[in-house]
Amino acid sequence: MNDWAVILGASSGIGAECANALAQKGINIYGIYLRKKKSDIEKIENNLKKYNVKIIYKKANASNEIARKEIVQELSEIKNIRIKFFIHSIAFGTLKKMIDKENQLMKKNIEMTLDVMCNNFIYWAQDLFEKSLFNKGSHILSMTSAGGRKNWENYGAVSMAKSAIESATRQLSIELAKHEIAVNSIQAGVTDTSALRKIPGSDSMIANAKKNNPHNRLTQTSDVGDFLAILTHYESSWLTGNIIRLDGGEDITS
Repeated sequence: MNDWAVILGASSGIGAECANALAQKGINIYGIYLRKKKSDIEKIENNLKKYNVKIIYKKANASNEIARKEIVQELSEIKNIRIKFFIHSIAFGTLKKMIDKENQLMKKNIEMTLDVMCNNFIYWAQDLFEKSLFNKGSHILSMTSAGGRKNWENYGAVSMAKSAIESATRQLSIELAKHEIAVNSIQAGVTDTSALRKIPGSDSMIANAKKNNPHNRLTQTSDVGDFLAILTHYESSWLTGNIIRLDGGEDITS
């Protein structure tokens, strides 16, 4: 079996760490990114190639249907491929209040946020499945956060998207169980990434997480990578339909 990981948002933060952790375990990487400079991507590729795996990084808008279809077709042409991991790690949404006379969320903001951070996850899973790129032992993973159940100022649209992707994850897990494909959502704790820093009040979130976490630290991207490394040898689909909290106990103490 020629195992690959397809990672949306593979150039930074948790997505980049997923690529690093899986490459170390012998999983070939197909990473999709949008905004990183070519020189930065080359550094990532060179770092991953030292693990003697195949590396493809593609600049594309993962929410664009044409781009998605082209990439899925390209993947289907790889001999004996199995998508061992499909990981949706895109953090891109509008951060505005729902009620604000001067600058509130508009229809286009809400639709874009939901499309990028949730609907997109479903469309990719559908197309990859249609091309028979998943197989027994494949893992489909979305990324959620405590924001799926908690709200902060300006976080409304993203919170909606997180709740929605959790629901989509559960639904896919039910429908793909008969194919022995696992579908789960990872809820990392507060992680100091560029995506977090864009949230108004992130400094306060970081301080509270450090204070309340039983481990007295933030979640690190490597915490997620370490968990994925374990899953590389897990061929069962019995762990499915879950929100997996990788947060050191943060959620139950804050």
